[in-house]
Amino acid sequence: MTTAKGKAIQMGVSVDASIDSSVAGSIDVSVAAVPAEDVFHDSTPGKVLAGARGLRGLTQAALAAAIGIHKSHISGMERGARPIGKAMAKKLGSALEMNWRII
Repeated sequence: MTTAKGKAIQMGVSVDASIDSSVAGSIDVSVAAVPAEDVFHDSTPGKVLAGARGLRGLTQAALAAAIGIHKSHISGMERGARPIGKAMAKKLGSALEMNWRII
């Protein structure tokens, strides 16, 4: 099977994606215009944070240490019990190597 290498942008991070060349020409790019809220209707900043942390293989403790806070704060943010302000989102984005606005 022949594959064409492409770039996919997910959560503000570029990842390599393989696309079968037999279907590459039939991808409907208009689907990309669907608002994220329509696809990820139950997405919350906490779920985005937990997902980004998990994708990078970090524990709550490791992420907390990287930005200088207690691990219980990460847990609270992921559960939605603790708000994620702009300054915290910027710290998290930097530590997770992603755009802070996604959080």
